[in-house]
Amino acid sequence: MNVSIRRLEETSVALREALLQQDWSSIGALDLQCRQVVEEAMRSPERDEAAIRQQLQHLLMLYRELVDRCRTEQRRIGDELRQLNQAKQGAKVYQLFG
Repeated sequence: MNVSIRRLEETSVALREALLQQDWSSIGALDLQCRQVVEEAMRSPERDEAAIRQQLQHLLMLYRELVDRCRTEQRRIGDELRQLNQAKQGAKVYQLFG
């Protein structure tokens, strides 16, 4: 197996594992690493086009899943912040009249 393809696969596996664990800091680092690995694979003179295409398709599906998960997490955090702000406003009103 080509080194570039193996690195693409390893990075993809690590990214999926970080996503499953919701390890957002690792996801950020792996995203940067993934970009570098993709660039290296595309510049590799002895690249296997079909294998690289297959790995990139798997990576694309993983990134779609990652984006969906990020949007879900963003909504969840937004809801928590709204509830926190509402509770804070309620506490202020209570303090004014309490």
